[in-house]
Amino acid sequence: MKTVLILGMGRFGIHLAQKMTDLGNEVMVVDKSPEIIESLASRFSDAHIGDCTNEGVLRALGVNNFDLCFVTIGEDFESSLVITLLLKKLGAKCVVTKARYDIQAEILMKIGADEIVYPEREIAEKLAMRYNSQNIFDYIQLTSEYSIYEIPVLKEWVGKTLMAIDVRKRHNINIIAIKNSANSIEPMPGADYEFRSKDHIVVIGKASDVFKLTAKT
Repeated sequence: MKTVLILGMGRFGIHLAQKMTDLGNEVMVVDKSPEIIESLASRFSDAHIGDCTNEGVLRALGVNNFDLCFVTIGEDFESSLVITLLLKKLGAKCVVTKARYDIQAEILMKIGADEIVYPEREIAEKLAMRYNSQNIFDYIQLTSEYSIYEIPVLKEWVGKTLMAIDVRKRHNINIIAIKNSANSIEPMPGADYEFRSKDHIVVIGKASDVFKLTAKT
């Protein structure tokens, strides 16, 4: 369990706070709008009204006591910048700040942000990758070259074992998990795993190699 402070209750902040709460963390949410905090009071027991560009407000929250501090303000970059700077000044352990553009991320990193997230860009990239091919169900980018993909099993693989297919040698990818028709995951399947017609395979590899494979499904 972690202690989490989330500043800025837009849609991204709310979703983040809810997920962090669902995962069993202690979450405090803060927004300068009384109406927003009032609407969230039934969902988050530790919800506060406050203008976090004010150093006194952040100091009163005890930001150095939280494991994670998220700055999820979307439209007002100046406020996001000031809050990130103040959090680091007040001894926040880990500050994760939302950005929309590379230049914003550059500035935020220079003033001490520990990590930058681009939720809109990440969602757009994920959707583009998913709908670029009808056979990609999910996608997580790891590096500029390698990503994780969820794709359907090839018809000719059904009834054959992982060892018999030898995907690493033949297709330059690695299968790291199998998702069956009931959506249960079998991580690191053994060489004797026998493919079924409704299986999805979770693979790691280069986009060019994965696209060649999905073209056959």
